[in-house]
Amino acid sequence: MTTTMTTDATATRVAVRAASVTKTFDTRGGIVTALQDVSLDVAAGEFVSLIGPSGCGKSTLLRLIADLETPTSGELSIFGKTAERARLDQDYGIAFQQAGLLPWRTIAGNIELPLELHGVPKAERRARATELLELVGLGDLAGRFPDQLSGGQQQRVAIARALAERPSLLLMDEPFGALDEMTREYMQTELLRICAETQAAVVFVTHSIPEAVFLSDRVVVMSPRPGRIAEVLPMRLGATSGRADDLREDPRFFEMVTAVRESLHGGAPSGRGEDR
Repeated sequence: MTTTMTTDATATRVAVRAASVTKTFDTRGGIVTALQDVSLDVAAGEFVSLIGPSGCGKSTLLRLIADLETPTSGELSIFGKTAERARLDQDYGIAFQQAGLLPWRTIAGNIELPLELHGVPKAERRARATELLELVGLGDLAGRFPDQLSGGQQQRVAIARALAERPSLLLMDEPFGALDEMTREYMQTELLRICAETQAAVVFVTHSIPEAVFLSDRVVVMSPRPGRIAEVLPMRLGATSGRADDLREDPRFFEMVTAVRESLHGGAPSGRGEDR
């Protein structure tokens, strides 16, 4: 893959482009290479999951996209812009494993926070919070506080907050990792519904193979440190917008789970991560 940035013609259809991205950290024990020569495109509206062993650089790649870290080498663009420019333009929203809600603000107030910080008028903030609470199925809880909500409800609020500024890209770092299995599966289905309605692209970090398979258009399998893309697997399960709980019992689902598992336990990187 070429390391040049996207042209104006392709910038509208490529949400994320990583070209030969490497990230090293200077630690007391010496230089640690978290990512090495990672190249990947994520299309606008596409759901891509990153999976791999702990320490393989999944979250580091997400942080680079979010402009929370800077690549040591290589090039990274978000909708044809630098990561910094995309951050300033609020092109993406981000959600972590912990919802990170402010306990002294109501649910609506938490959703309104990014809009408030960017000077959006109060009436507009309220209208947007109301719209998003309906989107995530919490329309009757606007005046409650975070400690009055379940873990799954708090994560729905965190997703709503990430969508507050209408981003075209969602960055999600194990957002359902702390939830029980039943709630987690429900949230996965809800996330696909929300993505279908917003048409946002998603880069999703997870340790769960079934979760990655159920949610994704493609699963990116990463190798142990230094993190490389070992393989990119298309999920042959139909459009993500049409997936429902019964897919988890479909033989095709188990086939894809097996394919990801075998890739995770496979040998050296195949280079197929540079197919787009």
